Amino acid sequence: MPPRLQVLSSGRATTIRPRPLNPSSTVILPLCLRLSPRRNITADEKPLPKAEDQSPGPNQEQLPHVSEEAAAVGKITGEGGPDIEQGTPVQEILERDKGGQAKAPQVIKENLLSASSPKGTRSYTTSARRWQEAMISFEDAKIETQGHKFALPELPLPSTAHMKHRYDPVVHQVTNLLMKDGKLSAAQRDMAMILTHLRTASPPAVNPSRPLIPGAPPASHLPLNPILYLTLAIDSVAPLLRIRSQKGAAGGGVALQIPVPLGLRQRRRQAVQWILDAASKRRGRGSGRGGFAQKVAEELIAVVEGKSGVWDRRGGVHKLGVSARANLSFGLNRR
Repeated sequence: MPPRLQVLSSGRATTIRPRPLNPSSTVILPLCLRLSPRRNITADEKPLPKAEDQSPGPNQEQLPHVSEEAAAVGKITGEGGPDIEQGTPVQEILERDKGGQAKAPQVIKENLLSASSPKGTRSYTTSARRWQEAMISFEDAKIETQGHKFALPELPLPSTAHMKHRYDPVVHQVTNLLMKDGKLSAAQRDMAMILTHLRTASPPAVNPSRPLIPGAPPASHLPLNPILYLTLAIDSVAPLLRIRSQKGAAGGGVALQIPVPLGLRQRRRQAVQWILDAASKRRGRGSGRGGFAQKVAEELIAVVEGKSGVWDRRGGVHKLGVSARANLSFGLNRR
């Protein structure tokens, strides 16, 4: 059996709502127009209201134009300003505006064309004969060899002209002996500090009992040339020979001391090694990057003054070489 239809209960559940407004037909005014009064028509009998505090409006009391201000300042100072009653001619404006010349009237175009074209010119020239004379004189001229932009170097080239060998041989050798673990830049920095210390130090006092090599300059001239200072200190204590031990040469397994002469670089190498050993035993005056370089420079000064222990080592090697000079013929007799 189908259920009964209840009309009263269905009427209670139905809700009637108003129709929504069309947003396109509704005009929403901004807040400034809704708050301020609007006046569309103004007549003589209904003038605009005036401000109560008599304050100026937005278009009142504006600054004058630049030309007017310049004219007023010129009138006050007496220097004279621009003439504001006379305007700028159209021709001057069109001379600066190339694009506007094409749209200018025909009369103004003719005036601009007549003003721009030079007077007294013609389309042909009579300078051909002058050019012909110039060409004849050019053909008669002799070709000269152009020189160099910079002067040629003098030959033969000096030993310091090569980029990789531009330093003094003594400086280069001492720098290589100062280098540790392949750090050449650190050795070069120490070498520069050593030369700076030699240049700024006071002149040394030479000991007569330990003279320097012959031909040495006076002691007062040494700080003026630090490279000469370094070379003089190294060559003065460089040994002339070394002692080579020949095992079993004396018989019964006893080694024989044989003096061997040294070359220039070998002598300097031995002297630098002695100086570096003595400098490493010196007491440092402080910590820092240039501590060892300062000790080496002080040892070089002590060598020149005859106070270094390197002189004793050199004297011991020479004394041993003199005592073993009888063994020089050992190699010759053996052959």
